[in-house]
Amino acid sequence: MRLSSFLAVFRPALPLILGLSLGCSLSLLMVSWTQDTEDSCRDELGNGRLFLGRGDALRDSRDGVDNEDFQPRIIPYHKDPNKPHKKVPRTRYIHTELGIRERLLVGVLTSRATLNTLAVAVNRTVAHHFHRTFFFTGLRSPKVPHGMTVIAHGDDRPVWLMYETMRHLHQHHGSDYDWFFLAQDDTYMQADRLSELVGHLSAGQDLYMGRAEEFIGGEEKARYCHGGYGYLLSRSLLARLQPHLDTCRNDILSVRPDEWLGRCIIDYLGLSCVEEMTYRYFELGKNADPEREDSPQFKNTFTVHPVSEPNLMYRLHKRFSHIELDWTYGQIQQLQMQINNLSDLTPEGRAGVTWPIGINPPFKPRTRFEVINWEYFTEEHIYSCVDSSPKCEIRGADHADVVAVLEIAVERLNERYQPQLRFQKRRLLNGYRRFDPTRGMEYMLDLALEAYTQKGHSQVIVKRVNLLRPLSAVEIIPMPYVTEATRVQVILPVTAQDQDYVSNFLDMYVMNTLDTHDNVLLTFLFIYDPFDAQRVSQTDVFAGIKAMIGEVEKRYGDVKIPWISVKTEVPSQVKLMDIISKKHPVDTLFFLASVWTEVNADFLNRCRMNAISNWQVFFPIHFQEYSPAIVYRDQQPSAASSFASESLRDGHFDRHIFDEACFYNADYMTARTKMAADILDNEELLESMDVYDIFVRYSGLHVFRAVEPALIQKYVRRVCNPRFSEDIYHRCVLSNLEGLGSRSHLAMALFEQEQANST
Repeated sequence: MRLSSFLAVFRPALPLILGLSLGCSLSLLMVSWTQDTEDSCRDELGNGRLFLGRGDALRDSRDGVDNEDFQPRIIPYHKDPNKPHKKVPRTRYIHTELGIRERLLVGVLTSRATLNTLAVAVNRTVAHHFHRTFFFTGLRSPKVPHGMTVIAHGDDRPVWLMYETMRHLHQHHGSDYDWFFLAQDDTYMQADRLSELVGHLSAGQDLYMGRAEEFIGGEEKARYCHGGYGYLLSRSLLARLQPHLDTCRNDILSVRPDEWLGRCIIDYLGLSCVEEMTYRYFELGKNADPEREDSPQFKNTFTVHPVSEPNLMYRLHKRFSHIELDWTYGQIQQLQMQINNLSDLTPEGRAGVTWPIGINPPFKPRTRFEVINWEYFTEEHIYSCVDSSPKCEIRGADHADVVAVLEIAVERLNERYQPQLRFQKRRLLNGYRRFDPTRGMEYMLDLALEAYTQKGHSQVIVKRVNLLRPLSAVEIIPMPYVTEATRVQVILPVTAQDQDYVSNFLDMYVMNTLDTHDNVLLTFLFIYDPFDAQRVSQTDVFAGIKAMIGEVEKRYGDVKIPWISVKTEVPSQVKLMDIISKKHPVDTLFFLASVWTEVNADFLNRCRMNAISNWQVFFPIHFQEYSPAIVYRDQQPSAASSFASESLRDGHFDRHIFDEACFYNADYMTARTKMAADILDNEELLESMDVYDIFVRYSGLHVFRAVEPALIQKYVRRVCNPRFSEDIYHRCVLSNLEGLGSRSHLAMALFEQEQANST
């Protein structure tokens, strides 16, 4: 049997997307195959009616006039020969030139008392579903909530707040949005439904929509829109209303801001609140439980009012999330049924339908090199390890994944066979999984199950179950703009034990940066121990390196390579960076290197692209060559393997070393400032941490850690300082052990040694 496991996420993307329904059906799944379908579509397209919104059609039929809002205007260009030619200014974005605006802006009217409670609840539940959400208040509270755009008008009077809000919307956003939705902070809004509502309305009409209420006295036929349930204002209405706002403020007396706005619109524009059948709202009763509300009016509403406390706002959001999720799963089931029915008309028939229905078919390899391997696992171990071990303990995210898949498998079996049978897992016999990039993670499970009948009888059975965790909609993460023209400041710490490797570093640096005129600067950081520091006037241990630097500066007259001397017993990476940070501007991009690093242009460009100020720091995983004595033994390495840095040689990506890093000075200074309080309690903290730990614990930035094939290091046995923290010392030891060679290299070395001993 085959079961499909779908992730429970809010509003997942449907496997198939229906076509737009514009007067006639364009959906291949919902089309009614009649003889005149194409002709009717062609007629509507020829008459220019196919792309009119629903509001346009209604208004045109009511007014009997054509709508000119969406008709193109041709502006002829006449060049005056008597005037000098000037470059025609163009806008930065094409939507500005074409007059394309965003659809909806949401404004929430709040107060100083509820800004940190109800307004925060609105922001956390629905604000991120709208394009822009502003919170308008009279007086700002001392502490503004994080992540909210709060605009304070300086006066807590309700009518004044409404007046200033309308002025602000027109002045700052009147030309950027087609619709404006205003609501109070005790209103729960269904963001997707409101966005769908304005998507069906014509942007050119004057519209004032909400829950219609009678004025005090109730003698007039005109109505205003109740502020608690929110109301929708079109851009054209806001533009017409703006000249009358000052008059309304002086002439109209009202306590309620929504009533004041409704009176202003009625008196000067002659428009009343429109409720019709399209605007749906729900009045929440006192002590109501959202989990028990099941009426169609509640399920289909746009807004809910009144919401008395933040906890109720979150409960409403949870309830509507479940409603939307159930609706989405229902749509998925309908689409799967339609695909299954239409499969009879295909050449393959129902045999051509892939499982699960609506998901991409499995990847078919064209050669043996494209075959996707299955990973074998049990509940305790996995037989495909990162270090090429045949067997390792399953832990972390892999363990959580296996536990979740087993629970879902048993749950789906019970849903399918109850009440006749009920299953309980005994153990996992065999488990297989593979990641198919075209569809997701596939699982094949052999389960030992205890099957119970309705009469209480039980029996152990073995079942094979297939599951799929499909890929959801691809999300594009916005990233700040970066450029490859940024100057990189390379920092090279050097100890007395590292002197032999500096010559090769300088040669690679000169060849890849100075000869190519790359925008890179280099600074040496000479680390003296106390004994060498006392003898520096007689014998400088770094004299040879300083001579090499002088030769480079002499060869390249415009190049200066400065150095900084530091005396310390424990060369902590954090202490060294504290010294470097104070000597450079805050916008400096640092590349913290090591003497074994081979600097090249490809890596420097990735350093510039992956280190983003106030956003992300980059810690590359360098490629470490294996020990030549183990890999080649008595053989000499070939010229290609010993010289060409373009290809990866015998080695591995060293995941235990965090010495190389790319980050901005401002980000480092910010993280160190946050760390200052902890240093007061524990002065040894600086020696127990490296730069990577500081960014992870104190920066709040993205810490990007990835393999870097362009960052290559030759084999070296590192000197592990026991005075560092246990974690740093342990990583250093592991790096030395794993850097000797691969398992096959070590096995061959042991085999040859045993043969030599036996003879």
